Amino acid sequence: MISKTLKSSALVLIMLVSITACKKKTEQSNETSSSTEEVNTESKIQEITLEKLEGSPAYSDAALVLDSPANTTITKSGEVDFSFSVNNYELGAQTEGVNAQTLANSGKGQHIHFILDNQPYSAHYEPNFAKEMPDGVHHLVAFLSRSYHESVKNENSVVVRKMEVGENPEDALGLDMEAPTLIYSRPKGTYAGKDTENLLLDFFVLNTTLSENGNKVKATINGTEFTITEWAPHVVKGLPMGEVNIQLELIDAEGNLIPGPFNKVNRTVTLKE
Repeated sequence: MISKTLKSSALVLIMLVSITACKKKTEQSNETSSSTEEVNTESKIQEITLEKLEGSPAYSDAALVLDSPANTTITKSGEVDFSFSVNNYELGAQTEGVNAQTLANSGKGQHIHFILDNQPYSAHYEPNFAKEMPDGVHHLVAFLSRSYHESVKNENSVVVRKMEVGENPEDALGLDMEAPTLIYSRPKGTYAGKDTENLLLDFFVLNTTLSENGNKVKATINGTEFTITEWAPHVVKGLPMGEVNIQLELIDAEGNLIPGPFNKVNRTVTLKE
């Protein structure tokens, strides 16, 4: 009788040990599976990168000239006719090179970026057009743009004017036309499909140069910071779908923001499948 009882007890003990061992094995398996899922999830998170854009035609002799209005003091607000002369550059033509295939490209071709008070630009494919001008003192920048929206960067490719509109225009911005100034251009708007893979980051700098030891542009893209020490176009890669927040700042050698109404700008663009 005692022998039977001992045998039964031993059997129960063996079963308990087996159940406990299986449970631990299952828990370890679940932990391993969870750890693998975390690694896989992390590997799917893309790193945002910023690379200098190369390979664009230089157009070093291209020129943009504002013909009218000849007088930048306009007594009445409203629609104003603008007329430009374009030399050594063809509006409406497609820019040659691989960048037209890898970046968001306008089917209408090369154009003028018209920027008032550092607001989002309007694109113009003809040299003559009308723009609404409100009362006040305004900062006008217009420059030649390639078909994929990269600005042409030379001394003659840009027009900068102080516009005074209305009978008693107020300078609410406190404009200093000789001060170092940052003008935002790209990215802009909504990107879809293949165009989301490479976003052009481009801007104009006025009255200053960028260098390793001097003034720079700090770009913050979805919280990731980059320092740009050369006035050149760049390509942003690794962005997630949805809203993308971009902040550009013109900073000095010590990393301080250079005073000016346009030297810190925030924009949001949208990426979708």
